[in-house]
Amino acid sequence: MCLPGLLPRSLGPIPAIYHVKMSDIPHSPPEQRAEARPAASAPMPRVGRNGRGLAHELVATFTGKLRSGAIKPGERLPTESEIMQAFGVSRGVVREALSRLGAAGLVQTLHGIGTFALESAPQSRFQVESPSLDGFADMLDVLELRASLESDAAGLAAMRRTDEQLHEMRNALEDFGRHLTTVGDTVAPDFRFHMAISQAAGNRYYGELMGQLGLAVIPRTRVASSWLDIERRTEHLQKVNQEHQDIYAAIERRDPEAARAAMRIHLVNSRERQRKAYAAEARPDPR
Repeated sequence: MCLPGLLPRSLGPIPAIYHVKMSDIPHSPPEQRAEARPAASAPMPRVGRNGRGLAHELVATFTGKLRSGAIKPGERLPTESEIMQAFGVSRGVVREALSRLGAAGLVQTLHGIGTFALESAPQSRFQVESPSLDGFADMLDVLELRASLESDAAGLAAMRRTDEQLHEMRNALEDFGRHLTTVGDTVAPDFRFHMAISQAAGNRYYGELMGQLGLAVIPRTRVASSWLDIERRTEHLQKVNQEHQDIYAAIERRDPEAARAAMRIHLVNSRERQRKAYAAEARPDPR
């Protein structure tokens, strides 16, 4: 999925990329993996968004590089410290961006070794473009689309899911739950949960369509940070978590009608929460 550039054209190239064959990583002893020093280059302009949407911008930048072939499969991305210095962002922002890229299947992080580009799947013509943080009307439309598609997917998943697929849903919910009251990425496990349901529907097109929609369909990628302060963030995530649990419970007990209803309620509620976020930002409602 291509996320068009949210950064200025003058941003320039990202830091030097190291090329490593993925097949060599598990077998090469540490002394044979000495890091090459990146070539000297002019300083990169700092991202100037005052802390809003920084992770989203990093995702857009690296996605563009990965899709275009500027970063080839098997190549290692810059280290967290190098990205922090190049873009002028915090380590937390960098880790959130890498987590989202990993959830999208674009990179793989091997702890103690680095983050590597994966082979990109062929792109479909259908994709949801990544809008600016002001794209609330688009988000409402996407949630309306999802309410139709994912409700039926949840019903089918309740009838067709395997134990392994149910386990993947549970793992995603547990990852989500670990960050209800602490700062951490909930977007990636949220997307994994919905993706697991789509894949459990027994119709490959549900999963493929969800994959094309990508992380941008999760409303929190579009909600301004001032709306999700720590208190409201916790309350918001607890509501989302309970709705997820209701969906999971219906799928677990193989109740298709309850699964459809729970998914529709969740996405309709998400749409309403998005409207409230819009109002909290003192912007006119696009409807």
